[in-house]
Amino acid sequence: MAEVTLTDQNFKSEVLESKIPVLVDFWAEWCGPCRMVAPVVEKIAKAYSGKLKVGKINVDDNSETPQQYGVQSIPTLIVFKGGQIANQMVGFQSEDKLKSIIDSAL
Repeated sequence: MAEVTLTDQNFKSEVLESKIPVLVDFWAEWCGPCRMVAPVVEKIAKAYSGKLKVGKINVDDNSETPQQYGVQSIPTLIVFKGGQIANQMVGFQSEDKLKSIIDSAL
């Protein structure tokens, strides 16, 4: 499963009502660390296909959702399970660290 483009409008249906856990990448076009973590998030999406949904939400285009979850720095990666935050990380994360955090939430 490829990454899902998230918006303020589809966040509830795609993330909060998802039957499987969701990794949400809060990012922006101008953010260097966001561009660094993007390939890692892409690998995670492929590796966990069917077990984890991966979505990206651009904080410049969608301000309500980041505000609702207190996102102040990007990239922020949040794992949602059953509509609740299972884990949250800020800044660049290595693939191994991200996998261990996701594994603990699955």
